[in-house]
This record gives sequence, C-alpha cells and structure tokens, in this order.
Amino acid sequence: MVQTQSGNVKDGSLVACAFSPNGNFFITGSSCGDLTIWDDKMRCLYNEKAHDLGVTCCDISSQPISDGEHGFTYFQMASCGQDNQIKLWLILFTDFSGVELKYKCTLNAHSAPVLACAFSCDGQMLVSGSVDKRVIIHETSTGNTLHTLSQHSRYVTTCAFAPCRPLLATGSMDKTVNIWQLDLKQPYAGNTVENESKLDVEDWSEDDVSAWLCAEDLADFVGLFKKNNIDGKELLNLTKESLTDELKIESLGLRSKVLQKIEELKMKMISLPVTIPDEFLCPITRELMKDPVIAADGYSYEREAMENWISTKRRASPMTNLPLPFLMLTPNRTLKMAINRWLETQQKCS
Repeated sequence: MVQTQSGNVKDGSLVACAFSPNGNFFITGSSCGDLTIWDDKMRCLYNEKAHDLGVTCCDISSQPISDGEHGFTYFQMASCGQDNQIKLWLILFTDFSGVELKYKCTLNAHSAPVLACAFSCDGQMLVSGSVDKRVIIHETSTGNTLHTLSQHSRYVTTCAFAPCRPLLATGSMDKTVNIWQLDLKQPYAGNTVENESKLDVEDWSEDDVSAWLCAEDLADFVGLFKKNNIDGKELLNLTKESLTDELKIESLGLRSKVLQKIEELKMKMISLPVTIPDEFLCPITRELMKDPVIAADGYSYEREAMENWISTKRRASPMTNLPLPFLMLTPNRTLKMAINRWLETQQKCS
C-alpha cells in the first residue's frame, strides 16, 4: 500500500471520514466540530462548522441524486456529534460554485452523543447508534423516526445496512452484535413500537401491534390482526379459544407461538425497567452515578469512571474532546443528594 496524498485540518483531531461512492471526493469531521470536503488530490473544497461539541461520525449515501430542474447533482450526507444531534446535509456540485455543503435538517431523537450512522443502499433510511443505548432508523426525506430499537444494554458503537438485503447490523459495548430483518412492505413511519418499557401495551394502537408482530417474527398475522382490529388491549386479552374461534387460526403450533409471545410481553410489563433521569447517568458509563464528581470541563461523572479515563492518559474531556485545564475532581454533593432522594422515591413506589 502506497500513500499518495496527505492533508491537515486547522484545529482539533480528525475523528471521522467518508468517501463519495465514485471516489472523487471525501469528507472529514473533527473534534472541533468542522466538516471539510476534499477532492481526491487532498485539496480543501469546502469547510463548515457543524457540531459545537465535536463531530463523532459521518456517512455519505451511495446514491447520487439529480436535480432535474437545475441539472445539479447532489449527495446526501449525515454527520453526528457529541451534542446528541444528527444533521442531514446535501453536497451540491454546480458549474458556478463548484461544491457546496447545504444544511437540510437536524434529527434530535437521541438523548446522548451519537456514535455511529449509516445510510441504507437507496438512501431513503439512516440508522444511528448512541450512548443512550438506542438504535434509531430515520426516514431521510422527512426526518421522521421509523424504528427505535432498545435491545442493547450499553452504548451502541457501530451500525450498518446490508447492501443488497433488508438486513441491519448493530454492535455495542455490551459485547453483542444484533442482526435485524427489515420489513420494507410495512409503512411504519411514526407508528413503530419504540420500546415496550416506554409505552403501556394497553395503549398500543393497531399499528403498534403490527410492529410488534413483525419484531417477534409473526409478520404473517399482521393482516389478520388488522382485519379484526386488534389493538394493545385486545392483544393482552387473546386466549387459545379466541385465537381458534374468532381469529380462525387453525394451526395448534401457531396458536401456541402467539400465546407464548404474548406471555413474554406480559412478563416484560411486570418487570418494566425504571427510566433514570439522564442527568443522573455518568456520561462515560451511562449508568446511575453513586459518587458523582465535577471535572474541569464542568460536567459530572462517576468518580471511578473519570479516574480510569484520566489514568489512561486521556487528558481531554469525554464530552467535548477539549483539553482539561486541570485534573482535580470535585465531589458533586448536590447531585448525589438528588440521586439519593430519587432512589428513595423509587423504593417507596415499589
């Protein structure tokens, strides 16, 4: 392998890069929040301040789009940041201005820094993974959330669509890789069950039930359940008799499978996880803090996690990537008291 070109950014560290499908240009993101477009000769074509707290990742859609009215060609591009945001951009190529990065919209579905993103092969969807442990699939044309997947127990660090099959892979610090089958026939926009722990199943709509059926490998029943107007309340009341007599499911094996999935759903409802306020979670571990301390960047962290961070000679802030002016950690007693009061309230409720 031979190095052909080299270039430098003005400030910060380079933390992300992505090539265009034709290889004629690529884009980089820096810890200072800049996005820079380069040509294949390493000439800087365009620079844009995108994320205040620093860029974490970026991706370019593999499908160029032609503007029939003006004859311009553009690519979709996504950038993610420490500011919890995803920004969608259009990279425009015109005769008079050369190249331009045009802002399209901001996606605010995540509640913590976004660590990974990837376009689907047709550019119609964007998947993202975050420190908030969630995987979110967005519709690029509208910015709407299509699916929210919450099966990972630690923050999600990578994600990718299969190029020729309706599959999605996600990886996490919980040491697991999940493969998801996408049902492209179902119009889920805005109707997907985001997380069983965040939505009372009794309040599910018929579309929410359809989404659950697909997630549980029961997609063949979507039409039948919709025909019989099965919403969340009806779903929980289904029995062996109603599946046989009312829904006319003749196969004993299929009836048993549906009932088993419903029982599993009821068990999840009984043991729903408590939603912890985000300010009580350590930004490094995303776990409830026991001994919160304030670092020089003004953010609070779990003492052990921050001490481990510093001991690895990382003298930059975990949140901003900027150098820490000093390494002293100050106990955050006010936050600790607030966490203890919240824990006492949870114990009384249980």
